[in-house]
Amino acid sequence: MTSEVNRAGDTGPAVPALFDAPWSRPSQDVLAAVGSRPDGLTAEEVKRRLERFGPNRLAPAKPRPWWRRVLAQFDDVLIYILLVAAAAKAILGEWVDFSVILGVAVIIAIIGLVQEGRAERALDAIKDMLSVRAHVVRSGSVIDVDADALVPGDVVRLRSGDRVPADVRLLDSTGLLADESALTGESVPAAKDVREVAAEAGPGDRNSVVHSGTLIVAGTGTGVVVGTGQHTEIGKIQTMISQVEGVDTPLTRSLDALGKRLAVVILVMALVMVIIGRRLHDLAVSDLLSAAIGFAVAAVPEGLPALVTITLAVGVQQMARRRAITRRLPSVETLGAVTIICSDKTGTLTTNEMTARMVRTRGARFEVSGSGYAPVGEVELGGAAVTIADRPDLARLVEDMAICNDATVVEDGSQWRLVGEPTEGALTVLGQKAGFAAGGWRRIAVVPFDPATKYMGVLARDPDGALHVLVKGAPDRILERCTAQTGPTGAAEPLDAVFWKSQIDDIGAGGLRVLAAAHARPDAETSTLSHADLEGGLELAGLVGIVDPPRPEAVDAIATCGTAGVRVKMITG
Repeated sequence: MTSEVNRAGDTGPAVPALFDAPWSRPSQDVLAAVGSRPDGLTAEEVKRRLERFGPNRLAPAKPRPWWRRVLAQFDDVLIYILLVAAAAKAILGEWVDFSVILGVAVIIAIIGLVQEGRAERALDAIKDMLSVRAHVVRSGSVIDVDADALVPGDVVRLRSGDRVPADVRLLDSTGLLADESALTGESVPAAKDVREVAAEAGPGDRNSVVHSGTLIVAGTGTGVVVGTGQHTEIGKIQTMISQVEGVDTPLTRSLDALGKRLAVVILVMALVMVIIGRRLHDLAVSDLLSAAIGFAVAAVPEGLPALVTITLAVGVQQMARRRAITRRLPSVETLGAVTIICSDKTGTLTTNEMTARMVRTRGARFEVSGSGYAPVGEVELGGAAVTIADRPDLARLVEDMAICNDATVVEDGSQWRLVGEPTEGALTVLGQKAGFAAGGWRRIAVVPFDPATKYMGVLARDPDGALHVLVKGAPDRILERCTAQTGPTGAAEPLDAVFWKSQIDDIGAGGLRVLAAAHARPDAETSTLSHADLEGGLELAGLVGIVDPPRPEAVDAIATCGTAGVRVKMITG
């Protein structure tokens, strides 16, 4: 780590920028390098660092003066041709044509300003991803502060539901999962722990760091702030966006070349007319100049830029109705030159809402209709809808998945919103589609999900007072702890491990994420639950296949691209 001088001239630990790779260093080394301690900074230290590094917020883009924004709209070859034509019409005294041509140029500028304003507002929305409040340890006490007041070296505590307030190097964690889809495009939450990783690891592989703007969906943790404001990963993205340089589109290049050729031809022809008129016909200079200007005006295709601009403006409005923001008019034309589209997957081609697609018990394979977190759909067997009342084996599996679960879905206006982890949300919705209601169940003890064990367990009492141990998790971890399986009638029978391994492979080969569920009946006096209680003797209920389904409109869009000769490539972590 480096040191830098503050305004008072003293030295101190510098904020570890992203290229310092705090995720590759032991947590205690990072803590010492930023001059902090497990009990946090003092108020005086926070004050000095806040003066040095500034508030923990993204720096607003330096606004361009309004007159520069207006002039920028005229910096286009189409506008140049229109202005030249308008000037020529004014010289000839054709004021009606002059007014029309100048009006077209002004309308173009207005449309450009409006579109640019929309684009800038969309880019500014990235600021809304930052946290508002943070739980920080200062002088040994945990206090709730505004996220803007965080400084490098602050020790923060994270818990489920928190939005990460800054880039934080973890010091400890328990079952910590972070939704990093805004940065990585992955809908599955990333497991976080304190182990260092390679310095060259990308954002999606930095398990020891949680980044500003991401969401904690499960577990708890403590970490030290190693990046604030523009020094965070989200700040780096904002900086990259603000530095994007414009490029000429195929249309602007073609029109620019046409304009240059026309200018040369017009000048050469006008000069030839003046020479011939003077040498051969001995015309007056004033008459020759008037004739040359008239020729130049006639040669300028003032209708071409007007026609092109109107066409582009119509395209912009059509795209706006489809919620596509276009910053500059010529950008619309680039779509006609596209041969390959590279697209993100999560949230772009898919809904970013995990959905249970199939259920496998020992007795049958069930298909599940509907998508997303809306509990609209059915569990089907052979094309007919079934519920837990019809199938005891389905009831046991759905029961295990729904009770051993921390997620809920709530109706928010016309939409359903997930509170919790996406995979668990899919299982909660599956239970509702199958007709299961958790009313009357009471959880007594929980073994939270841990990335190391890859399962979660609960001790719960059903509405009749019976005690159950319910477990769900990675199929290999659950299968190795089972000695029995739930049969078609709901009764226990000997485990067929070969069958289940083949089913896991088949479901996974279909592109689905596979989860398994199991259960056991503990002693009636049991009141605690630990990993030791889940080491064996479980009864496997079955498997569930989950997927982040494609957007219906994305399927149609890809088909349209194919008919237009445009190839689509999916880019994902």
